[in-house]
Amino acid sequence: MAATENTNRNAWGINGVLGMLIATALLLSILAFLVSNAIRIERAEVTHPYDPSPVINSLDNVKMISKDNAKYDISNL
Repeated sequence: MAATENTNRNAWGINGVLGMLIATALLLSILAFLVSNAIRIERAEVTHPYDPSPVINSLDNVKMISKDNAKYDISNL
């Protein structure tokens, strides 16, 4: 059986230039989404910075095994 050459080529097909443009546009849109979210999060964190003083100033009172350690929990700050 003789091998036949594929003469049905299309440079603007999904595997050609059009596919490359779609992939590039998709990657740029993902990049724009991530950058805009990073800027939004940074702006929010500037107005509400982390304040470690309630924990750092009180660590001398923390016992190894004590039910009073619950008041030093920083997960709800």
